[in-house]
Amino acid sequence: MSDTPWLVVGLGNPGPKYAGNRHNVGQMVLDLLADRTAGRFAKHPRAQAVVAETRLGTLPGGAPGPRVVLAKPATYMNTSGGPVSALAQYYGIDADHVLAVHDEVDIPFDTIKLKASGGEGGHNGLRDISKALGTREYTRVRVGVGRPPGRMDTADYVLRDFTATERKDLPILVDDAADAVEMVVTEGLLAAQGKFHAVKG
Repeated sequence: MSDTPWLVVGLGNPGPKYAGNRHNVGQMVLDLLADRTAGRFAKHPRAQAVVAETRLGTLPGGAPGPRVVLAKPATYMNTSGGPVSALAQYYGIDADHVLAVHDEVDIPFDTIKLKASGGEGGHNGLRDISKALGTREYTRVRVGVGRPPGRMDTADYVLRDFTATERKDLPILVDDAADAVEMVVTEGLLAAQGKFHAVKG
């Protein structure tokens, strides 16, 4: 396995005002991954982001898992691309080792989906990353937050906190997403898709 590190980016908006928003679920996942590995986020000297350098999971035989750079951009969602591009350049990481964890309104709240590339589905954070990297060929862990109710605007919906009912199950969703990230970097995307795309029942 290549020793090239993975750049795992949790998307969201900075500051306590936004911390509980649906739009920030990607950063919640990164916080959990850091907790699991005793990683500590620190301001990066060359990028508008906080990062924690660590290893995720274990490989067959018990060896430590791949090196990862967990990163939370310190910019707003719509300008996530600059920090991601700067970190990729700094660590010498190509797009095929960039993984973005983000909220997704097109899948149900309790669902995780993964894909290797493709469009951004109207997600401005992803759009800016694609523009900054010059490619859409990076991995995404899509954390379902569900569709807005009624005629609520999508932008308003994702900038609201999870409901009380959702918050009961949110730790499970965040834990599943963290597991998905770990599985992608240790076993590969296809293995992770095989597990997390299976029909619940």
